[in-house]
Amino acid sequence: MPTESELPLVEIWTDGGCKPNPGPGGWAAILRFGKNERELSGAATQSTNNRMELTAAAEALEALKQPCRVILSTDSQYLERGITTWREGWVRRNWRTADGKPVLNRDLWERLLAAAARHRVQWRWVQGHSTDEMNARADALATAAREKSR
Repeated sequence: MPTESELPLVEIWTDGGCKPNPGPGGWAAILRFGKNERELSGAATQSTNNRMELTAAAEALEALKQPCRVILSTDSQYLERGITTWREGWVRRNWRTADGKPVLNRDLWERLLAAAARHRVQWRWVQGHSTDEMNARADALATAAREKSR
């Protein structure tokens, strides 16, 4: 694998949600490589906010055709904290939380970890529904995907 500085840099913004939660859901990701952008989105007839957030991140990372340096921005503290803080303990405890309960959405966490393993990912939390223009775009795309699937 090339050194980190030799890897292409891709910026990603993701979002996902359901209305109501649980209920119909949508997810979206915007990938930026230099001046090029690609939008991804999808929907599920029955899901949760957290599952849609995880799906958006996994789909975005899986869409990359080669190893990259990635800055992935999300407004989901569940996603950001899960991947940066909680996952080591979950894996060490055989996918159990600190109080011994099974980790929710394990299938998507494992998918996301596999997708992230090819890349050097910096996970960045951004305030949702704030002044982050790209987060607002991802939110609008996820909402549109959810509404279109109804």
